[in-house]
Amino acid sequence: MSIASKSKRLTPDEYLQSESARSIKHELIDGQIVAMAGASANHERICQNLSRKLGNHLEGQPCEPFGSDMKVRVRDNFYYPDILVDCHFDESEPYYTETPVLIVEVISRSTRRMDEKHKLVEYLNVPSLQEYMTVEQDVADVTLYRKSDDWRSVHYFLGETIHLESIDLALDVKDIYQRVRNDDVVAFYEDSK
Repeated sequence: MSIASKSKRLTPDEYLQSESARSIKHELIDGQIVAMAGASANHERICQNLSRKLGNHLEGQPCEPFGSDMKVRVRDNFYYPDILVDCHFDESEPYYTETPVLIVEVISRSTRRMDEKHKLVEYLNVPSLQEYMTVEQDVADVTLYRKSDDWRSVHYFLGETIHLESIDLALDVKDIYQRVRNDDVVAFYEDSK
């Protein structure tokens, strides 16, 4: 993510109007626009693995997964999480939601601070949110924060299974990291031979 532009502060309406005309996605944080960085191959692999699992599990149900082009509105701020699940999507606002039950951010060294501090605090202010999950791309470590557990963080590693209460899905950590290339994943598969 780049440093916020020092231009005038935008209102949510100004941001939504200007964002649809931009070729690069921007988040709106405290009235300032912040350009979104590109993603690595491992980042994309993790997102695709999760999207496939969530989409297959939720087929035919009222809850639906969205990718990184769907914004989440938190007060007057707008964020592009990597993945979200919404069970009460408001069709009158087709470009953002205020009612996700699950938000997933795939993190790297460059995004960790934003995703584990700023966005964590922001997302916990979304009344509908039940779970917030961060997935490391450089090591195999998934952190899940649950509303039902007072937002306490729980880490999951290769060989373990995560139960997403918000959508009643059991998810093996190894499935999240399928085809991902980092030292943890390589060592896990070497040890399991």
